[in-house]
Amino acid sequence: MQTEKVVDHIVNWLKDYAVNANIKGFTIGISGGIDSAVTSTLCARTGLELLCLEMPIHQAPNQETRASKHIEWLQTNFTNVSRQPVNLTPVFDSLVANLPTVKNEEDRFMSLANTRARLRMTTLYYFAALKGYLVAGTGNKVEDFGVGFYTKYGDGGVDLSPIADLYKSQVYEIAKFLGINNDIQKAAPTDGLWGDDRTDEDQIGASYPELEWAMEMNDQGKKIDDFEGREKEVYKIFKRFNSANQHKMIPIPICKIPSTLI
Repeated sequence: MQTEKVVDHIVNWLKDYAVNANIKGFTIGISGGIDSAVTSTLCARTGLELLCLEMPIHQAPNQETRASKHIEWLQTNFTNVSRQPVNLTPVFDSLVANLPTVKNEEDRFMSLANTRARLRMTTLYYFAALKGYLVAGTGNKVEDFGVGFYTKYGDGGVDLSPIADLYKSQVYEIAKFLGINNDIQKAAPTDGLWGDDRTDEDQIGASYPELEWAMEMNDQGKKIDDFEGREKEVYKIFKRFNSANQHKMIPIPICKIPSTLI
């Protein structure tokens, strides 16, 4: 990958999109992970206004620390960056207290994890509307179009997606080029929605390099029986997530009414 040219291309694309839409800048949620760090830096490099939101919900301290340090680094290097902390923990707890109990606690945990992402999306759009900004998405190619590892109308609810055509490994290449904090580059990827230290790999059952391989094999039309051992296991994982999450990757189905009925 021609990293410098890719960076320039994304930055120019972001700036052109915003200027053509008569938008003043961007807002983005900073999680302490590699994707939001790279995306926010690319947005900052446009020279347009950038508002970085910190939105902890029972967040692990190390995630909050990485997020805070990254924003400090951005503000040191770019004069167009501002920050806004919003503690969403009380909001989340209040909502949970008013929801009915359920028999299956595992289903409840999953629903509440997605609820965290949707509270953050709502907060991002509050500030975007207030300031006339676009919400910048942080999803990469594997998450958005491979396994659908994101929350529908949560972190998937954005105005534009600067890194959605990049594999996770390519995001790391750009992070190194941009000089992103080493703590972020070395941190295990996590969605931070569970209030514990579980990683993306813990949840999916495969690493991002493995998922990238599987995505390429899927694009080539490979079948599960074409592989053995760990490759077969990884490909099964990919196909399961890809199939289950198609509803996130395709446009909302529209019931078309026959002209004879109208």
